[in-house]
Amino acid sequence: MRAILLRIIGLGIASTVLVGSNCSSGDSGSGGSGSGSVTNASATGVWSGNDSMTGLGITALINSAGQATFIRSDGVQFAGPVQVSGSTLAVQVDGYSNFNSAFSDGSTYGIGTLDGTVTTGNTLTATLTFTTTGNTSITGNWTLNYEALSNNSSSTTAISGNYSDNVMSATLSITTTGVTSSQSSTTNCVLNGSVSTSDSTHNVYEVAYSYASCTGNYAVLNGVQFTGLATLNSNAAPTQLTMAVTGASSGNKYAIVSSLTGS
Repeated sequence: MRAILLRIIGLGIASTVLVGSNCSSGDSGSGGSGSGSVTNASATGVWSGNDSMTGLGITALINSAGQATFIRSDGVQFAGPVQVSGSTLAVQVDGYSNFNSAFSDGSTYGIGTLDGTVTTGNTLTATLTFTTTGNTSITGNWTLNYEALSNNSSSTTAISGNYSDNVMSATLSITTTGVTSSQSSTTNCVLNGSVSTSDSTHNVYEVAYSYASCTGNYAVLNGVQFTGLATLNSNAAPTQLTMAVTGASSGNKYAIVSSLTGS
């Protein structure tokens, strides 16, 4: 079994680089004054497409506060704050291999930048420049399209329910108030946390949780505080919940991409 806590399923679908004014992904206001004013595009939503250099799929989750994670189909995450000025997009990213996997040089973390353009509700293009802690350079050219499911309203009631992970033999339960819990019968990991949404008009959720009681290779995750983003694809049958989180403990950095099936 590939050592991924919860495998990603296609949706079907760290100094900040600034370009122009300091505007988050959800800022669609105007900068400047008079005829020189510029309306900033919005990067908020769920985006999907491909990296033309590797051929791997890319899914992006970006909330209205500018928090973003770009998930590559091999489980690698590139996460960081999005800055938009006009149509120009810039992100400083922390890059993580998925838990229990590594980059080609054996490292599991690195830093880099994403620079590109975004058109509200349409397309996002970006060039990745990234270096692992093992000093391996990774580049990419991404073309992503806005997913219609981005416009599905979000709430803790909408996301509540039970979600199955067949790999870990676990069921994640989410209450109508966003309280989350699960226990794996294969790793003994007990998850406790929460799901919330700061923008009910977009299908992007904020996730926070920690693990306890993990055994074996997963014991290093005990006590790690994970945070990240999620999206719910209620158009799929069965419903799909995708979560991408990162965390750190004792100088070690971890990332988990989770894909769960509604039950």
